[in-house]
Amino acid sequence: MLTLFAASVVAAGQPFTCTPTHVWDGDGPVWCEEGPRLRIAGIAAREIDGTCRTNQPCPRSSAIEARDALVQLLGGARGTAPTGHVLVNGPKLSCRSEGSAGGNRTAAWCRLPSGADLSCAMIRTRTVLRWDRYWKGPACR
Repeated sequence: MLTLFAASVVAAGQPFTCTPTHVWDGDGPVWCEEGPRLRIAGIAAREIDGTCRTNQPCPRSSAIEARDALVQLLGGARGTAPTGHVLVNGPKLSCRSEGSAGGNRTAAWCRLPSGADLSCAMIRTRTVLRWDRYWKGPACR
């Protein structure tokens, strides 16, 4: 049985592990079994309703395409929650917090078990855009 802990923001600079359980859209939040709700740092995706906020980059890809790309990177869909989140049983991510991303979300840079940077992996899907204002990540190859 999966137990979700209360979401809390991980302090900036702190490392943490995230085992993804729920995905909302292409840049998060991703709910972590360990408690945090992850906002993937340095990228922008459309909102799940298809809109883009006026102060952020707006990718051509739909929100559903971006969400599904993220779900695939996290091991594939296992169902849908009553909240509309896609359920995943993702691999453990190694993350470093950038602090609050607003509300109870933690902005973070994360690595997949392969060592690949998750933000770069999402950019390579061409469903999200690099958000230069917040980009502090690696040079994506």
